[in-house]
Amino acid sequence: MSEFLKQLTIQRWDDHRYYHQSRINQTLHLISAVSFLVAYAMLFIDPALAGLIGVLISMGTRQSGHFFFEPLGYDEVNQVTNEYKEKIKVGFNLNRKIAIISIWVLSPLLLYVNPSMMGLFEPFTSLETFVHQTGLIWLTIGVSGLLFRTIHLFFLKDVFTGLVWMTKILTDPFHDIKQYYDAPLALLRGELVEKITLDKKPA
Repeated sequence: MSEFLKQLTIQRWDDHRYYHQSRINQTLHLISAVSFLVAYAMLFIDPALAGLIGVLISMGTRQSGHFFFEPLGYDEVNQVTNEYKEKIKVGFNLNRKIAIISIWVLSPLLLYVNPSMMGLFEPFTSLETFVHQTGLIWLTIGVSGLLFRTIHLFFLKDVFTGLVWMTKILTDPFHDIKQYYDAPLALLRGELVEKITLDKKPA
């Protein structure tokens, strides 16, 4: 268990220092984390709504932070190229994110063209039903993406690394609130980039 927690800490630290230097991105991650916790709760009440919240709010804020506010050139803080970071990233790098976001975006169109989704649904008869079914599809895509990448890591690296990564993803909302709760205040002070140094590395 101690090795599991150690590797989880390493993955979190690499993710933070490589991909969360922008205080705007951190603030968006804080919003994302809170909405993800709402989505987690809604899984037991209304799974379709959980899917809608997860994609429209949680993933929308989270990924816009990465795409629009994080530096994509040479990383002066860590002295590495963006290509290096993308190559060693355990989870979804930008190209993989573009792929899964594209699937999310296009899936309502597929539902519109094929209302029964090859027999999975009763064809929608109203906008409300269409939105409800879209939420279920988005939830399914999210869960499938998580499981696919986890199993992919089993073969690409090892089962241990895959399980650590899946645990990281599922617990990121809790950790992000703890990590980035002060990001909005830093923004108000005019701090656009966190000064990440090795002395901040968890022991």
